[in-house]
Amino acid sequence: MSEEILINITPTETRVAVVENGMLQEVWLDRASHYGYLGNIYKGRVSRVLPGMQAAFVDVALERTAFLHASDVARPPALRQVNGEVAEQTEVTEPLIQELVREQSDIVVQVIKDPIGTKGARLTTHLSIPSRFLVLLPNSGSIGVSMRIEDEVERARLKSMVGLLRNEDDDHGYIVRTNAEGVDEFALAADMAYLGKLWESICENRRNLGAGECLYDDLSLPLRALRDLMHSDVDKVRIDSQQGFEDIQAFVGRFLPEWVSRIEKYDADRPIFDVYGVEDEINLALQREVRLKSGGSLIIDQTEAMTTIDVNTGAYVGHRTLEETIYKTNLEAAQAIARQLRLRNLGGIIIIDFIDMTDDEHRRQVMRALEQALQRDYARTHVNDLSPLGLVEMTRKRTRESLGHLLCESCPTCSGRGFIKSAETVCSEVFREIMRSGRQFEADKLLVFAAPVVVDLVLDEQSTTVAELEELTGKTIRFQREEQYEQEQFDVVLL
Repeated sequence: MSEEILINITPTETRVAVVENGMLQEVWLDRASHYGYLGNIYKGRVSRVLPGMQAAFVDVALERTAFLHASDVARPPALRQVNGEVAEQTEVTEPLIQELVREQSDIVVQVIKDPIGTKGARLTTHLSIPSRFLVLLPNSGSIGVSMRIEDEVERARLKSMVGLLRNEDDDHGYIVRTNAEGVDEFALAADMAYLGKLWESICENRRNLGAGECLYDDLSLPLRALRDLMHSDVDKVRIDSQQGFEDIQAFVGRFLPEWVSRIEKYDADRPIFDVYGVEDEINLALQREVRLKSGGSLIIDQTEAMTTIDVNTGAYVGHRTLEETIYKTNLEAAQAIARQLRLRNLGGIIIIDFIDMTDDEHRRQVMRALEQALQRDYARTHVNDLSPLGLVEMTRKRTRESLGHLLCESCPTCSGRGFIKSAETVCSEVFREIMRSGRQFEADKLLVFAAPVVVDLVLDEQSTTVAELEELTGKTIRFQREEQYEQEQFDVVLL
């Protein structure tokens, strides 16, 4: 599989695109006006403890106070997912939040979920600091290996190597990341030394800085992308900024020297995202409908509670039976859904409505295709079996805003509903308001300001109704077109 990482840097934003076999799979975005906080470590202050929610609000000098749940307060080692890497789990009884923190006390926390919508950032005191091959778990003591490394011999080798490299006075824990598969002792030792120095710097900042200060700021987006996404299948990393190219070369020269030859400066006149079709794919990813090559389609609706995906056959009629047509469409849809989840960064609860299949083997094959397609996703996913209604319930870990929420805002006309009242409905509302105002207030004339489409409908088709209203209210009624009014907007003024 051929894979490329494209980096576009402008004064206002930085974007990273992952392209596999010429097809966009993932987009990361940071803007100068709002960088993400994910992975940052702060010295916070507990502003409020909520026993009823088993949680506390912590002030870390962000726009909104951040949320800390009791389950995210450090205690004995437990299962944690850190930057997509999973370690072993032991059962831990959860104590009460008031036993763990107290109001106005200082606490060191890390952001595990960026502010999303109206919600503040999600915090943890289970600190984790990633490098290329390892994740440092301060004062944890445990050693884990990413579950994505499936070879048991390799898992044992890596775990043993980390144990031997750790000093006797080193009480930190480590998770061996997927990138470490096949690396030698020297690479792991260099990573451990780097993480040790970084932790010493954080401890010094903790002693010297006050509440609300940032103790550790994660790498910039381009460097994070290289740290987390570089692997043997990546053929090239292309970047269109000279300064960014120099920064990346320095980073790669220090931490990934074997990849130096794969870093290229993009110098062509056309924008890099245009050449690779990334801009077009991003625009398509903001659409509700996704067209499939077969002629079928996906309808993706993102709401506050969940995301729903509906699979339709559309123009695809197949060449054999109806069941075969449905099966082929669902197979193609499974691949497309996995890609759209990554590309749009959809998280939380996701409901997939596949086309109903009667053949049990077809159902199994579609589920297998979906699970295999999701294996390349860096975010943790959990998929349930097809329900009797043909629905698949799944979850995908959400740590940052979706692509749609990052690039778009609610429509000022419909306020995010996706529809507006018809002109006929607004006419009826206008007539009711005329009746209400005519009975309440003394005036000889009523002047109605409304959108042109509403006024045209009143004068063309509802003129008889207006005459009846004038007779009922005893007032002269006049309508005036307002070009700036939205279709639902109107005002009734007494003269």
